[in-house]
Amino acid sequence: MQNNHGEVTNEGLARMIAEGFHGVDEKFMQMREEMDTRFNIVDECFDGIDGRLDRIEGILIGDHQRRIEKLEDKVDELRDALAMK
Repeated sequence: MQNNHGEVTNEGLARMIAEGFHGVDEKFMQMREEMDTRFNIVDECFDGIDGRLDRIEGILIGDHQRRIEKLEDKVDELRDALAMK
């Protein structure tokens, strides 16, 4: 609002600022909801990736375990063969 001399009053300035912020809270809430939705999608993707990595890890560890056991068996065979000589 302006007084008789064309100057902006404190009350007018406060009203203009309030009008400028009108609806900002709704926009922030909308943005937050959109972000929450997107973060949930990202979380689901990471859960899927975690599951796949766990399966790959299990396969690799199982394979390495079998290979180590075979090597231990061969070492035992070599020890036995050397002990006979």
